[in-house]
Amino acid sequence: MEIMKKIIVLLVIAFFFSCKEESKTPVSEINTEVENVSEIIKDSVLIEAKEIIAPKTIKQIQEELTSKGFKTFDYVDEKTKDTVLMQQYFMAFLKKGPIRGQNEEEAAELQKLHMQHLKKMYNMGYADISGPFGDDSDMRGVTIYNVPTLKMADSLANSDPMVIAGRLIIELHPWWAAKGFPLR
Repeated sequence: MEIMKKIIVLLVIAFFFSCKEESKTPVSEINTEVENVSEIIKDSVLIEAKEIIAPKTIKQIQEELTSKGFKTFDYVDEKTKDTVLMQQYFMAFLKKGPIRGQNEEEAAELQKLHMQHLKKMYNMGYADISGPFGDDSDMRGVTIYNVPTLKMADSLANSDPMVIAGRLIIELHPWWAAKGFPLR
């Protein structure tokens, strides 16, 4: 028993002396390790937070859209028995305009401004998809506006620099699509 006490005392003393030794790990490595652990913790917390948030119900989405002025309706799919929420969008057909005599440099500048406009509409959440048609007909492209009124869609579509210059004209139509169904 006496030997055991001496061994424990020696271990405790050795432990205290080992704790007093200076760290041999450079501070930069410690900082990097702390940053890595912080990122892991942050990612873990974000994942847990995402798991806690419940998805919105069809009714909640419909109420939210209606409160913003969107037209909606829902129906029950006979086969799946799922409730499908439909929302009104506005499809803007871009057609050749009456003023197409711009020189190559002017046309290129208008195209650049046109693309900036479409990107801005997308980034602001007003347009969900835009693109040109693949032939050389009078119908040049389409943009689908995700806004509550025809008046707003008309204003946004007609603020396109190509339309202002007369190189394109807009033809707008209300269009219905199911919420949550992606293109494929």
